[in-house]
Amino acid sequence: MRLGVVFPQTESGADPSAFRDYVQAVEDLGYDHLVLYDHVLGADPTGRADWRGNYTHWHSFHEPLVFLGWVASFTRRIELTTGVLVLPQRQTALVAKQAAEVDVLSGGRLRLGIGVGWNEVEYLALNKPFSNRGARIVEQVDLLRALWTDPMVDFKGRWHRIDRAGLNPRPVQRPIPIWMGGWDERVLRRIGRLADGWFPLRHPPEGWAAVIQRLHRYACEAGRDPGTIGIEPRFTLRGSPDDWRRAKEEWEALGATHLSLNTMGVGLATLNDHIAAIRAWRAEVA
Repeated sequence: MRLGVVFPQTESGADPSAFRDYVQAVEDLGYDHLVLYDHVLGADPTGRADWRGNYTHWHSFHEPLVFLGWVASFTRRIELTTGVLVLPQRQTALVAKQAAEVDVLSGGRLRLGIGVGWNEVEYLALNKPFSNRGARIVEQVDLLRALWTDPMVDFKGRWHRIDRAGLNPRPVQRPIPIWMGGWDERVLRRIGRLADGWFPLRHPPEGWAAVIQRLHRYACEAGRDPGTIGIEPRFTLRGSPDDWRRAKEEWEALGATHLSLNTMGVGLATLNDHIAAIRAWRAEVA
């Protein structure tokens, strides 16, 4: 099992030197990957009686691909992961270009986790439709892989048209691995059919074993080997070291290939506190 950490976006502040210290600690401690997830804008919940989002305009978020391009300049080993980037609210060809650049700058260390998101306010601001985001992400994946793999692309889809054009430079990885997040049944079918891996981001009422079984079934129905689909759950740092080890062992038994540690929301005040937390967790579970 590969071990990683989730960059503490909402508690990270705006000091690049502190970011660098944190990321360097992640690599020096022997972690395998760094995960950043994504919000372009935070909505003001005032006057929105039906607001159910976890984040607002008061929460900080660094743009994942820009941040990881910078991280590539001073790291040498760790995998750089978006977990997840809200793809349907972005222009597909531009994401392909940005992701290819991060992959080139990092020497082939990008893993692109994508999802459809939940914040309609962001979609409105970015001038992208919210209601058909699930259907569009399927075409986006096809186009991303074509742009990363082929020197010239002639693509005619329902929402995209590329008239004999291509990326240069293309990424080191051809194609860059694409993972998806979520556990909705439509998402599981999509992952079984298209994705290289899965981020199980929210605990389902029926338990993870049942969901993984369905994911594997959808992969088989698509003619794929379920064993080729990675699984990366996220563990929030709570409880005792015994709890930490038990959670890792349970996910290993379920077939998880990766595990990431989240240290947000547990009362840590500074990035140095987050560094101490990831050091303690790794010492117990690695």
